[in-house]
Amino acid sequence: MKQIIQNYRTGELELAEVPIPVCSSNKILVRNMASLISIGTERSIIELGQKSLLGKAKARPDLVKRFMDKAKKEGFIKTFKEALGRLDNPTPLGYSSAGIVIEVGNNVHKFSPGDRVACIGAGYASHAEYITVPEMLCAKIPKIVNRYKLYDFKGEEELITNNESTDNYISFEEASFGMLGIIALHGIRCAKLTFGESVAVIGLGLLGLLTVQILKAYGCKVIGMDIDLMKVELAKKLGTDYVFISDDEFKNGVEKATSGYGTDAVIITAATKSDAPVNTAVDIARYGGRIVLVGVADIHPQRNEMWHKEVEIIVSKAGGPGTFDPFYENKGVDYPFGYVRWTENRNLEEFLRLVAEGKIDVKSLISHRFKIEQAETVYKDILDNRGGPYIGVVLEYPNQGHRLEVIGDRSKNLKPKTHSLSPNTSQVSVGVIGAGLFGKALLLPAFKKIKDIRFHTLSTSSGANTYHTARKYGFENCTTDYKEVINNPEINSIVVLTPHSLHARMVIEASKAGKHVFVEKPLCINEQEFRDIIATYNSQLITNNCFLMVGYNRRFSPHAVKASEYLKDRQDPMVINYRINAGYVPPDHWVHSEEEGGSRIVGEVCHFVDMTQFLTRSNPIRVYGERISGNNKTALNSDNVAITLKFEDGSVGNIIYSASGDKAFSREQIEVFCEGKTIVIRDYKETNLFYAGKRKSFKTFNQEMGYKEELQHFFDVVSGRVDLKLTPDEIFSSTLTVFKINDALDKAKPVEIAL
Repeated sequence: MKQIIQNYRTGELELAEVPIPVCSSNKILVRNMASLISIGTERSIIELGQKSLLGKAKARPDLVKRFMDKAKKEGFIKTFKEALGRLDNPTPLGYSSAGIVIEVGNNVHKFSPGDRVACIGAGYASHAEYITVPEMLCAKIPKIVNRYKLYDFKGEEELITNNESTDNYISFEEASFGMLGIIALHGIRCAKLTFGESVAVIGLGLLGLLTVQILKAYGCKVIGMDIDLMKVELAKKLGTDYVFISDDEFKNGVEKATSGYGTDAVIITAATKSDAPVNTAVDIARYGGRIVLVGVADIHPQRNEMWHKEVEIIVSKAGGPGTFDPFYENKGVDYPFGYVRWTENRNLEEFLRLVAEGKIDVKSLISHRFKIEQAETVYKDILDNRGGPYIGVVLEYPNQGHRLEVIGDRSKNLKPKTHSLSPNTSQVSVGVIGAGLFGKALLLPAFKKIKDIRFHTLSTSSGANTYHTARKYGFENCTTDYKEVINNPEINSIVVLTPHSLHARMVIEASKAGKHVFVEKPLCINEQEFRDIIATYNSQLITNNCFLMVGYNRRFSPHAVKASEYLKDRQDPMVINYRINAGYVPPDHWVHSEEEGGSRIVGEVCHFVDMTQFLTRSNPIRVYGERISGNNKTALNSDNVAITLKFEDGSVGNIIYSASGDKAFSREQIEVFCEGKTIVIRDYKETNLFYAGKRKSFKTFNQEMGYKEELQHFFDVVSGRVDLKLTPDEIFSSTLTVFKINDALDKAKPVEIAL
């Protein structure tokens, strides 16, 4: 399918042929019929992407600060590479479209195939032939309502009836204005208007023209201003009460129209780096008036004038309550109607209702229509002419009629096929499932450094992501259907880099298909999944003899290897202190979700359990843990824990894991005490051995976390070159241990670990 993407690092814009996305359980698959180009927003995104690294840094000083803080702890080169990996992301353009539902996920009950829907949301309702969109970011397209006025024979009583046609829906191109419509609608709600109030609108672009129409539909007196004569004339035609083209005329006009009081509210829909719109808004607002910034402007108003009028300034956040809330947008957890009347989704339904009843005219706002094939030319013209003559630009897609099947392919070949592979060969032919930020920043770059591997197929749920990432790292094929990877007989090794909640399913399916599996930690997120994996592994061990490895990279770090060398001849048990300054993660983050992340104990502490296993060469047999007793908000209780492990060889390990420390402090430190030796590993950059009154140091220029080494080991084992350094017994033991840690924290007493 065709999709418009931009490489955020290089700024390159491309109309790419990418695989069609797969419909997940909480989304719907939509075949786009129309999508709206938001001139101002998309131009600013593209222009930022086209800036140099220095230009991007100047535009986002907040991200530069985060970069410097991370570089101090983890090394400049490593942090710089991660930052480049994050920048080198395909950014889908567009956030407002309309089309026909082709498939619905298992958890979606609001829509059915064949429904006409309006779709919103950056990263979802993009300029592409097919899109997958969460349920809460869609609304059904309503039928047109024809309103007739009827009078009784005396002409004394007026009745209004609604006549709905049987099949006359508002058009897809009208519905494609949904995102802009709800941004305008939420901005109006932020102004806290009452019936009959006067409102000034500064900036009569697409957003401003929608704003004035909604205000008129709700009975407000509207005064508009823009420096573009064409937009001023259009605003007049759409019912704006007073429209002006210069700042002085605007101020004088507001004074006359409001009898000198000033407007009750001012809504700024302009996009500028200047503070002029805000200062003008303060000048024309009445005493106690409200100023709502929907567009972009510098907010440095004159304090004395604001003090004199007690003016309130509000910055409107996109489409309303629910915007950027992952529980609302992605999981479909709605806010109670009685407490939050107007959410993002309910605003979308209201906007479509106003269009259906003829109270908003969006057809007059469409200045240009183009086929999706012309998109690159259109964007070039928009950038070259700073917006040019465009107001509303709609992209049109091939009309497939009423066909509800997917027209296209979910896989794409990127290189000519040179050879086939028998699944029994010793050559490593790898398929990768998943390519999120972690995978692209750390693991896939490590892949490129490993020789004699055939990069066969990459699979992610996003067509743009799998296409861009597969090309970058030299894969022969890309797909959005992970089963294409698992079932391909030419692939003998699978690397799973998906979200935590999918690990168990991928491991089980790949094992049953006879593949060697490397899965990023954790192995799974609950004990039931753990038991299922054990059962599958045992049943496949004799027939397939496949290798299973979890991404416990720290044990492969040069610092871990050096510490192990210092301890190779030990006889006595050891004491280990492992301190982790983990950093705060908000309670609504996915890592805390039982369904997605499992918890930070499951998703992160498993690393530290494995590291203590590596140093002791022994498995835990008992665990005790305590968590803090706080408010579980500013300091999350289960993110601040003290854990004690007892090992089979008599050693003990203490893991202090806290999310309440300062980020500037070192993240990880390990102290080992045994047979007169003390070993200290600091942030995997420095290892010191203290013995017989002397110190021996091992340092690396950057933080060395063992990512390349763990992948090299996996592929060496698959190809038969080396023996296992991480056994299934250790993997299963560490996985069970983290579940028992949670039990110990819940019960506040020691828990036995019996594998």
